[in-house]
Amino acid sequence: MPAKLIFNTPDHKVAFYEELTPASAVQANQYLIIHKGEGVLLDPGGHKVFSKLLSDISVLIPPSNIKYIFLSHQDPDIVASINGWLMTTKASAYISKLWMRFLPHFGLDTQLEDRVLPIDDGGTKINLNGCELLILPAHFLHSPGNFQVYDPCSKILFSGDLGASLGQDYFFVEDFDAHIKYMEGFHRRYMASNKILKFWVNMVRQLDIETIAPQHGAIFKGKEMVDRFLNWLENLEVGVDLMTQDRYKLPV
Repeated sequence: MPAKLIFNTPDHKVAFYEELTPASAVQANQYLIIHKGEGVLLDPGGHKVFSKLLSDISVLIPPSNIKYIFLSHQDPDIVASINGWLMTTKASAYISKLWMRFLPHFGLDTQLEDRVLPIDDGGTKINLNGCELLILPAHFLHSPGNFQVYDPCSKILFSGDLGASLGQDYFFVEDFDAHIKYMEGFHRRYMASNKILKFWVNMVRQLDIETIAPQHGAIFKGKEMVDRFLNWLENLEVGVDLMTQDRYKLPV
């Protein structure tokens, strides 16, 4: 299935790939941002996604024009194909400094390691041919070294696992209340604490966001839907908020 363009102007495009993951694996989205002919690929996925994603991307941009690869954290559904992408492009890859030495365990060739750049905890900015992308800290949501991308040219926040949904059969959230059941279990188990969620919400409310695009599941489009999502997260008990002593017992 061809890419869905979730933002499309002559100078700036955002492509969304969501049906490449094998049925036996957790569903994962991949995103490609193109600005004036240069691209950044976000969370490119595992080995089984690589060939098809490379082919699909080639419809929109020559792989040689991919300038950056962004890895939000260390999970295999994000980074397992990194060696293939660095071999077939000239891109630099960005990942938290915490996970740099884990990438060789995914088969990263020693000769390619110098093209992987560490992100300090405070985040950074990367220039995509004149569009300055913000790399935002999102630590413990869910990884201890976790980042997100804000694209000011499309006003899209690529939120990684935050906002993930599993099992819905639509691309865009239209009924937020009905959508909660596809998000709630994942967030309660995988996110660290409400304290961290509040920190994150306070940070991203300073941005002009039209769309939140997670790495799994459906997209939140429009300021009203974005606000609904932020308000829900701000009051959600997750992770250590829910832990009690009876969760830590010796097995019988």
